[in-house]
Amino acid sequence: MHHRPAIATTLSVAVLLLSGCAASDWDDARPTTTATGLPAAGFIPTPLPSPEGTVTPASGSWAGVDPAPGYRVVLLTSGEEERTATLSAAVVEWADAVSADLRRVDAGEDAIRSITEAMDMKPELIVAAGDDLIDPLAIVTPNHLDIPFLVLGAELAEPTANVTAVEWSGAGFRGTGLGSTTQFDAASFTPERSAEAIRAGVAAVLTRMTGVVLWLH
Repeated sequence: MHHRPAIATTLSVAVLLLSGCAASDWDDARPTTTATGLPAAGFIPTPLPSPEGTVTPASGSWAGVDPAPGYRVVLLTSGEEERTATLSAAVVEWADAVSADLRRVDAGEDAIRSITEAMDMKPELIVAAGDDLIDPLAIVTPNHLDIPFLVLGAELAEPTANVTAVEWSGAGFRGTGLGSTTQFDAASFTPERSAEAIRAGVAAVLTRMTGVVLWLH
């Protein structure tokens, strides 16, 4: 798959500028942003999914749901793969479109420390992109049930109620030594699919349909 380098470079610069904001700009209290708009029919199934269940929302059914402006989001990334860059660019574009307050933490060799750094910023949502984050997230997230996490292009094998994931055919990593939910295909991480993933995932978090895997078709 071919990507346009100029656009990717511009978005990378935007992410760096956003990440330059000091965490202290957010006050100590973590607000609870509600959704503006409602999902269309076919987004939330009836009956509601069980914990760790898989939901296949109708295409585009999440489009009417956005957070209120100023929604605090930390983008937590790991790895230099093109697919992670594509997901990150989609998150930046989404944040700009909805006027979210986006910061970034790039995980180094100590991913657990980076996850802790992201949590200490007191965001309303932590969005994770990068397979190397899955095993550390599986360790940390069950001990911080008050913090919502959204995993793009992968999932935790045993997610708690605060962890929501978005996957599709070609993206289904579950952790080291565990079988994938689908045959991996790096080419499936397109800008269009990544944009759908962040919007669908945030819609699920805002409508309290968490602890599940959203499967995009």
